[in-house]
Amino acid sequence: MGKQTIEVLVQGGHATPAPPLGPTLSQLKVNIPKVIEAINEKTKAFDGMEVPVKVIVDDSKAFTIQVGTPPTTSMLKKEMNLKRLATINEDKSMNKPGDISFDKIVKITKAKEDALSGDMKSMVKQILGTCQSGGVTVDGKPAKQVIKEVEQGLYDQKLK
Repeated sequence: MGKQTIEVLVQGGHATPAPPLGPTLSQLKVNIPKVIEAINEKTKAFDGMEVPVKVIVDDSKAFTIQVGTPPTTSMLKKEMNLKRLATINEDKSMNKPGDISFDKIVKITKAKEDALSGDMKSMVKQILGTCQSGGVTVDGKPAKQVIKEVEQGLYDQKLK
């Protein structure tokens, strides 16, 4: 039968045998508590964030855990200490969730280097694009303006 892979999003450090993980693992006849314990150990650094996890099970019921990086929105919410980013009101206006420093944008970018493409400048612009979509301002400025400033080279010193 070969190896089987399960891909799920779990709360960092707080995976449980509840659906979708538990029922799927039980079909593969692996030791569910051991798998959950291994996932929680490997994801505890991402406490409070959703983390993509792959559980790979072979014919001997041995398993390996691969942990991806959390989505950018989860990392922004954690850095800003928020439950959610922008919301849309009934009158179609957007609630702005808050402000984040450019230094934290660089920190998130470095944590996601493996998942992003391009040079440091283009990776920072990808994170800033998520800020723009989520209504997040950067150092008090709209993310779109900061993207232009990054393109102009105003932040080159911080991107080394």
